[in-house]
Amino acid sequence: MLKFVISFICLPLLLLAKPVKVDLANNSAISGDLIKSSTTEIFVDIGFDIIKIPRSSVIAIKNLDKKEPASQSERFASEIFMQSSENAKLSTLRELVDILGEAVVLIRTPIGLGSGFLIHPSGYLVTNDHVVAGERQISVTQFQGSGSELTKRNFDNVRIIASGGNLDLALLKIEGVSPSFNFPFVRLGSSPDLKQGERVFAIGSPLGLERSVSEGIVSLRNRIISDRLHIQTTAEISPGNSGGPLFNYKGEVVGVNNMKVVAQGAEGLGFSIPVDSLKTFLINRDAYAFDPRNPNAGFRYTTPPRQSN
Repeated sequence: MLKFVISFICLPLLLLAKPVKVDLANNSAISGDLIKSSTTEIFVDIGFDIIKIPRSSVIAIKNLDKKEPASQSERFASEIFMQSSENAKLSTLRELVDILGEAVVLIRTPIGLGSGFLIHPSGYLVTNDHVVAGERQISVTQFQGSGSELTKRNFDNVRIIASGGNLDLALLKIEGVSPSFNFPFVRLGSSPDLKQGERVFAIGSPLGLERSVSEGIVSLRNRIISDRLHIQTTAEISPGNSGGPLFNYKGEVVGVNNMKVVAQGAEGLGFSIPVDSLKTFLINRDAYAFDPRNPNAGFRYTTPPRQSN
């Protein structure tokens, strides 16, 4: 009868239960859910019974539901990009374009245009290395929608943080904005979750035609092109789309659009760098840190005029 009374009294407290390990004075330990604690005693649910333990017999109570401390690489990653939520749901293309479009940007250099996407509210963004290679004058245009109106916001203070020519990836940062300003951003998905035949879509600025959307499927998850792993897709990827995101229908970035095959009779042969390759680049960005003192870092020297006789 006593056990029944104790259990009945403690039932409302089960909602507050938390897993613990209780070290006892006799060098033993008990693991279970701590459901009540006072200055004189504690109650631990061990699954088939509820045990009352005098405080005088307790050496320590260790909380078992604490998450393991994040690894250095996880902390390093969270400073610069956001992982997708495990609860991400499928949505329609129209809904996703409305949600994600503001985080996809146009990148302009003195010699051309490309695409990119914001990965952190502090202004970090990703593009292809070949979009900004050898450049120091980089500007970013963000498209902001408000109802039926669309405004362009230009940022000219853009710094290259890291660049990897062998990976064809570059990390940039928009600077000179208020610390309280938060950029829209997209979340990164997971390459192993991508399936052959899965529907995907790209947002970018092909040939400077900003905010263009194309859709397709994953033709192959892992295709080697130029000694580099790619996702093969039927989503249209054209010049100017380079560096833009390839999304799944959960709104997760699954790839960085990179190139297409142009040949007579060839259609629907686009290629994107897998998102896990991007994550590796971002986590190890110190190894790819951009050095402006490098002679190949973007300074151009024009040919001096010939002296006339």
